[in-house]
Amino acid sequence: MIIGIIPARYASTRFPGKPLIDIEGKSMIQRVYEQAAKATFLDQVVVATDDVRIASHVRSFKGNVVMTAPDHQSGTDRCGDALQQTGGSYDYVINIQGDEPFIQPAQIDELAAVLKDGHVELATQMIPVDNHSVLFDQGEVKIVLNDQQEALYFSRMVIPYIKGYPEAEWHQHHQYYRHVGMYAYRSDVLEKLASLPVSSLEKAESLEQLRWLEAGFKIKCVPTTFDSHCIDTPEDVQKVLELMKHR
Repeated sequence: MIIGIIPARYASTRFPGKPLIDIEGKSMIQRVYEQAAKATFLDQVVVATDDVRIASHVRSFKGNVVMTAPDHQSGTDRCGDALQQTGGSYDYVINIQGDEPFIQPAQIDELAAVLKDGHVELATQMIPVDNHSVLFDQGEVKIVLNDQQEALYFSRMVIPYIKGYPEAEWHQHHQYYRHVGMYAYRSDVLEKLASLPVSSLEKAESLEQLRWLEAGFKIKCVPTTFDSHCIDTPEDVQKVLELMKHR
């Protein structure tokens, strides 16, 4: 069984209260919840929050919600807290970003599909990079893979270096991938992640998943054609709406 958990905080440096903002007649958190609920492979969907305003709102549209501790440092930690409270015997947890109101159910199912054999410890998604500007954008996290499509490393820098070619042509000589940040955790692995200390590589790149790699966990990377459209600032709302209209 697979549960989808949507971490949702009210506090945000750039956009306080963003889970409750109105997007064409519905709150952002309601839109994320309703999209996730359409995913074929999810047996349950729940919002994990530390804020009573968000919890009350989720209950108002008949959504499932659990109250988690206020001091979690990441969505992963909040998912672990929520899993303990659900009381269900779930094999996997999928961490669904609460700031992507137009996430497609098919994208969630793409990730969930690789979990069926029970051997995958962790999984996430990736999308091919086919141009220079995206490849060298340090806001885009690149993935180095082994031949089993498991992550060897995540970096904001371009890895590998392509010797003998100008940087503008690197994407033509190697298949690069960038990270699309939805995670799946096997339930027993999620419990172990909560006890891991912050790692040196995580500090260096400010990437939580490097802590897991340093600890020896394997992260399966699943190709997707769906791109992420996150809302991080008030200005992003209109940008995302325009993107969705054109799609």
